[in-house]
Amino acid sequence: MQQIKTFLDQIADISNSDWDFFTSKLQRRVIPKKAIFLKVNDIENHISFIESGIVRLYIPKENPDKEITFGFSFKDQFISAYDSFLTQEPSMYQLQALTESVILSITYDDLQAVYKTTQIGNLIGRLTAERLFLLKSAREQNLLNLTAEERYIKLFKERPELLKMIPLKYISSYIGITAQALSRIRKRV
Repeated sequence: MQQIKTFLDQIADISNSDWDFFTSKLQRRVIPKKAIFLKVNDIENHISFIESGIVRLYIPKENPDKEITFGFSFKDQFISAYDSFLTQEPSMYQLQALTESVILSITYDDLQAVYKTTQIGNLIGRLTAERLFLLKSAREQNLLNLTAEERYIKLFKERPELLKMIPLKYISSYIGITAQALSRIRKRV
């Protein structure tokens, strides 16, 4: 619980009563390595904070080599199929733990109760949503404005540990190229 407290303390000062109410709604879950914990067409009912592990967001295909990885989340970040969570409509993508992952989850209904009951809930919700939006926006801008090689170099500079922990087929999909093209880029740089 200390990790999420440290993270949220960076956003706002939380009273003890608000903190106690919020943490009473959190559920710790351990997701095994490679487990899919949200499938296509399931409704996302949780927002989760990653205490440890790596989660991949992707669109599955019949041919696993054609899957589209469009996001990763790491320790001290929130994870959710956020569009499904907000709309309570079926998800168009899946969430998979790439490593054993420990997450703290809150349900949609419990989060609504936090918003209604606490003084700080709405602020935390808004600021968390803003951070998720900025991550999504930055990814879209990178795909539109940078070459594949520039995207790879930027990823390597910003998150070098990612390249050691995540299979290259997921990284190539994430930066929008084939595994063969990534191999050629890696030889050049």
